[in-house]
Amino acid sequence: QVQLVESGGGLVQAGGSLRLSCAASGRTFNREVMGWFRQVPGKAREFVAVISGSGANTRYADSVKGRFTTSRDNAKNTAFLQMNSLKPEDTAVYYCAATADYGLGHLSGRYKYWGQGTQVTVSS
Repeated sequence: QVQLVESGGGLVQAGGSLRLSCAASGRTFNREVMGWFRQVPGKAREFVAVISGSGANTRYADSVKGRFTTSRDNAKNTAFLQMNSLKPEDTAVYYCAATADYGLGHLSGRYKYWGQGTQVTVSS
């Protein structure tokens, strides 16, 4: 069982930065692939980024590539999403998710555990 708690969301002006954190419970955190997704009302949940258990490999959606960076600190059971050069279209509820499945999956159905979400609002 893995429990995930996100933090770090908020309101920021376009061009600004935010750093999201995802704190995980459980003793197998370094075996979990950690994904980040976002969702706006009326739309499907969208893949943002994913990082392997060791942190050595990452993958990003084209819409955030070059602006967002995901990382993790396995000693602290925490994953991060650094978001720079934010745009109004990045406004969404952001979720972290965990899976023990191998590979850097971008499909939400692969992820077994989900956080509660944190709101990110980017004003123009």
